[in-house]
Amino acid sequence: MNLGKLLVIAGLTLIIIGALIWGLGRLGIRRLPGDIYYQSDNVRIYIPIVTCLVLSILLTAVIWIWQWLGRR
Repeated sequence: MNLGKLLVIAGLTLIIIGALIWGLGRLGIRRLPGDIYYQSDNVRIYIPIVTCLVLSILLTAVIWIWQWLGRR
């Protein structure tokens, strides 16, 4: 694969990831039940456990479908 094609693919991938992050932020899919959030006077801790699991499942499904369609 030549460098130009690789850079175009990397750029498109970054655009798609950026659009997804922006879109999910506007939809309010941040604090799902199961995410850990702690706040005191000087400390804020947010651990998005369930959000990470949901994103992992979605990305796994997308990659699996992509590979399945690529074999056809």
